[in-house]
Amino acid sequence: MTDKTTIARPYARAAFAAAQAHGYLAAWSDALHTAATVAADPRFGSLLGNPHVTAKQLADFVIGIGGGKLGGEWDELMLTLAQNRRLALFPEIATLFDALKDEAEGVVDVTVTAATQLDAKQQEKLSAALTRRLQRAVRLHTAVDAALIGGAVIRAGDLVIDGSLRTRLERMAFELSA
Repeated sequence: MTDKTTIARPYARAAFAAAQAHGYLAAWSDALHTAATVAADPRFGSLLGNPHVTAKQLADFVIGIGGGKLGGEWDELMLTLAQNRRLALFPEIATLFDALKDEAEGVVDVTVTAATQLDAKQQEKLSAALTRRLQRAVRLHTAVDAALIGGAVIRAGDLVIDGSLRTRLERMAFELSA
């Protein structure tokens, strides 16, 4: 079985290209997330498999989510998704769209997991340092994991910086036992 993300990728790219061409990235992102919420509703799911509901009717329903302000490309994409029975892929399409949007806007999501809660000053200092290091605007998310003992683990996409005391102790124990 093919992965949903693989199937959703060309639709997300088409949506991104259309939204970027008209300067509607934020509006399309909002509409796609709303559509993803609708697609997750079991009542909508029952419409997808209903033989009495046409692809055009489903497309018109989803087109209404955009409020008519997203342009003809939105309408065309929704009709294509409905005709190809891909409306259930909205969560994946929205996620992929946001990744493309963040890339174009030079924004990266960074998760910092620390042993203790970071205060506002620490978050600001860390955000500034990461912005310099990654050369992109940083959207900082924080989490607490007391098992780290001290320090923090920073994740930004594929980049992982592990400065936790737990990892340092594990490395030291490995080197002493080797």
